[in-house]
Amino acid sequence: MSVQNEKCVLILEENLPIGIAANTAAILGITIGSKKPNIVGQTVQDKNENSHLGIIQFPVPILKAGKQKLAEIRKILFSQEYCDLTVIDFSELAQSCKTYDEYVERMADSAGSELVYIGIAVCGNKKKINKLTGNLSLLR
Repeated sequence: MSVQNEKCVLILEENLPIGIAANTAAILGITIGSKKPNIVGQTVQDKNENSHLGIIQFPVPILKAGKQKLAEIRKILFSQEYCDLTVIDFSELAQSCKTYDEYVERMADSAGSELVYIGIAVCGNKKKINKLTGNLSLLR
């Protein structure tokens, strides 16, 4: 795998309060790092020989979309065409849970069609991701 052909994007619900948006981005980013550790560069040193842990080797644009568009994108990502991409979703259900055990329990009782997404991370083939997200605006 060549990082030149890889891309990751975060797509956040455009009306999230800043704290929820930051939390959602952090959760998605942490999960990307755990699922795609090869995209994180090596530890580097500054001229004073202080070590700095590696960061992702390419930019990660944060895009915005409405709830309906997020649902449409997530549905497309379930299709065979996109099955090779790493997809992490974060829903209102997940955001409302106080513990992971509660999340697991509540998710088991929820149909996928009932979920309201507030964030999606997609990582993988740059051309596929651009095709899917190229018309979305940056979150500003």
